[in-house]
Amino acid sequence: MDLLPLSSVAIVASLLVLSAATALVVALRQRNRIARQADALLLDIETLNDRLWALADSEERYRSLIEAQGDLIVRRDDGRIVYANAAYAGLLGLAEADVVGSRLEPQRLEARAAQALEGGARVFDERLATPQGERWISWVETVVPVALGKTVLQRVGRDISARIASEQALVEARARAESASEAKSRFLATVSHEFRTPLNGILGMADLLGDTALDPEQATYVGALRTSGEALLSLVDDILDVAKVEAGKLALALAPFDPAQLVETICELMAPRAQEKGLEIAAAIAPDLPARLVGDRDRLRQILLNLVGNAVKFTAQGGVGISLYHTDGRIEIAVADTGPGIPESRHAAIFEEFEQAETGASRSHSGTGLGLAIVRRLVGLMGGTIALESRPGAGATFTVSLPLAVAEAAPALSPPDWTGRRILIAAAGAFAPQFLVKAVEAAGATAIRCDAAEPALAALRAMPALDAILIDRALGQDSAFQLAEAARRAGLSERLVLLTPGERRQAGPGFAPAFTGFLIKPVRARSLYERLSAAAQAAPRRDPGQASGTAPGAQGPRLTVLVAEDNDINALLATRTLEKLGHRAVRVRDGRAALRHVEASLSGMEEHLDLVLLDIRMPELDGLAVARAIRALEAEIRTSEPLPLLAVTANVSAADQAEARAAGMDACLAKPLERAVLAGWLERVASRHNVATGS
Repeated sequence: MDLLPLSSVAIVASLLVLSAATALVVALRQRNRIARQADALLLDIETLNDRLWALADSEERYRSLIEAQGDLIVRRDDGRIVYANAAYAGLLGLAEADVVGSRLEPQRLEARAAQALEGGARVFDERLATPQGERWISWVETVVPVALGKTVLQRVGRDISARIASEQALVEARARAESASEAKSRFLATVSHEFRTPLNGILGMADLLGDTALDPEQATYVGALRTSGEALLSLVDDILDVAKVEAGKLALALAPFDPAQLVETICELMAPRAQEKGLEIAAAIAPDLPARLVGDRDRLRQILLNLVGNAVKFTAQGGVGISLYHTDGRIEIAVADTGPGIPESRHAAIFEEFEQAETGASRSHSGTGLGLAIVRRLVGLMGGTIALESRPGAGATFTVSLPLAVAEAAPALSPPDWTGRRILIAAAGAFAPQFLVKAVEAAGATAIRCDAAEPALAALRAMPALDAILIDRALGQDSAFQLAEAARRAGLSERLVLLTPGERRQAGPGFAPAFTGFLIKPVRARSLYERLSAAAQAAPRRDPGQASGTAPGAQGPRLTVLVAEDNDINALLATRTLEKLGHRAVRVRDGRAALRHVEASLSGMEEHLDLVLLDIRMPELDGLAVARAIRALEAEIRTSEPLPLLAVTANVSAADQAEARAAGMDACLAKPLERAVLAGWLERVASRHNVATGS
């Protein structure tokens, strides 16, 4: 074998050394990289461990929070429970480990309809049977995503048993309250009937007694009897109205009505009471007032009667004025008086129940203090307001503002065109003269007002071009006659005297010829316009002081009226009233007897009946049952004209009237029975009889 040269050996050795060194360097580098990777791996492991601890802590805190709230949480995959917290497991009476993987559900006893939420969730309540007893649970059910893109159905529930118990208690309390309210309404109806039945006899008998020949002392006693009965009836009405408002049983009836006619009627109704005290009472109606408004006419009438009645009651001298106008879509009614006024400290109190302007045992006026409280409640019920302006010694003005819709746009008064006319008004008073001035000026005429005879005589001498004169009899009969004679000599074609009904009857001979006519106070603007207009002068003049007509039946047909009434006093009142009005009354004591009498009349076995008065509360059959039976009988035998049926009842609320009409009644007459209302129905039936017979 040949040996390599020494130089070659050195070269090889060098290469080997270099290769070994290189390998060592590479190995060292790899070792360093592995060490760095190991350090990084250790750091990552520590980081992951920290995160795992943080996640575990977060999960534990989350779980603790959920468990602390007491919510029930369960997740199901195709009906199988994949997660349930301890609260849900407790609902089943099991541990969490025993619930997961099962399809267990609590027993459902009752369920309420589910309500859908946004995002596909829904809410529903269930009553469940659990080991702890029945429980109401409110569930929120949603679909939630889990790992690998899958979803599960999740329900989160909350125990609402306490809330449901409260709701049920509230329902029961409401039912008890409604039952108590119904009982109160029945009590009100019963009390109303029981009060009004004897009052009907008292007031009716007082009327009948007043129609007999009485000496002055007896007439005074009868008048006192009727006044006391009316006061008691007013008190009963006030108490019942307050109770009805409190019970929520006072409903408004919306219908078109004439506001001007209503105010003028109230004014005329209260005039006798005012004139007895020496007070004047007058009404001023704005000429641009809509002809018809929509509202509850009867409740507005009640408001006005209370306000005007109070004004007359508390005013000793002067008068009472009622102003009616329409502004900004609201009707405004102001009732002003010249009474003693009301201290500002009492302005709010007098609208409360059982409060009056005067306090203490020495007060000069009696009463319950319910009138203004009823007014305030009724005005509020109608969506309006009431305001008071008053101070001691300066009278009081109550202003009611109501948002009543206009039924028709035409003005109610439509004043004539009196442009260029000049009218002298000789009258004294706080309201009537200025209201007359307003009425005259609304027609375009010039009004000259004098509050005494001497200034009026001077005006007649200084103003020869006058067209008419209005003279208030309150200036004194001699002064009025002197003014009329002076006006006649001055050539005035119209000389009207203003009289109360009592003054009209007391005027002596020679008084009326001095005047061309007269107007009854309180004077209606429409009556003034008609009396002084050219058309009214051309037409035959009607005596305003004359009675409106003779009694119905005095010249018309004699009607036969069946009176079904179990109370002897009320029956006597009805039969005597009918006889005084010229008709024949047949009385029966119960509903079954009334039905038998009507059946015999319709079959021709007994005399023909023209009208039936049915008391609502009677033995055997009540009035409603009798009315239904009569209408059914008429339908069966096909009568050509239904028999007029009138309910006579102490309960005349809207519901009572609707019930009576539904039973077949033509109308309801309230107790105490008003002669004028009954007479109106008799006239109506008599007119039908005249048409049927051609008389």
